[in-house]
Amino acid sequence: MSGNGYILIGTVTNVDEAEILASDNIDMLVAQGSEAGGHRGTFYGDPIEHGMIGIMSLISQVVNHVNVPIVAAGGIMDARGIKAALGLGATAVQMGTAFLSCRESGANKVYKECLLDISSDTTVITKAFTGRFARCIFNEFIKYMKKYKPNILDFPIQHCFTKQLRKAAEQQGEWEYMALYAGQSAHLCTNLSAAKLLEKIIKDLQY
Repeated sequence: MSGNGYILIGTVTNVDEAEILASDNIDMLVAQGSEAGGHRGTFYGDPIEHGMIGIMSLISQVVNHVNVPIVAAGGIMDARGIKAALGLGATAVQMGTAFLSCRESGANKVYKECLLDISSDTTVITKAFTGRFARCIFNEFIKYMKKYKPNILDFPIQHCFTKQLRKAAEQQGEWEYMALYAGQSAHLCTNLSAAKLLEKIIKDLQY
């Protein structure tokens, strides 16, 4: 804990990042596996060449190199994923996509419907929306921007250019032009309430 009473948590996607933060008095590390939805947290090395390690391999690597608590993030949706992460040395897990489709979630209705309609992994890593690599559900906008990949601008410029398009698409329910951030296990999403989802996870962890 810092001298001001704050707990400092950093996100890492490779061992080098973990060692850098651990040497700077970080209290806890979130190990972000390649399966994670949303933007990549890579800050040292290339986000693709050095920051796309699967969560189970990443946990194993990081716990062997640093002596701080590790929170596992990326594709963890249920008790099975939690057990696997804890078994490899993680202290806790971070779950994002699993709660996006919950009834209390503030996610757009169409966004939730897309998550619940997925039957297999349809996510990709793209810079099309913001200029930073992020894992999203593949749609028409990502497909269209593939031919312009060399021209995609850096963050936050690309983000500013697509912001109004994304806003309009969300208002009109046009999922093909929305940034639908999601992890690789989004096909396990449910429409349970957050409380019911947690109850189920806790119950399943007991077996």
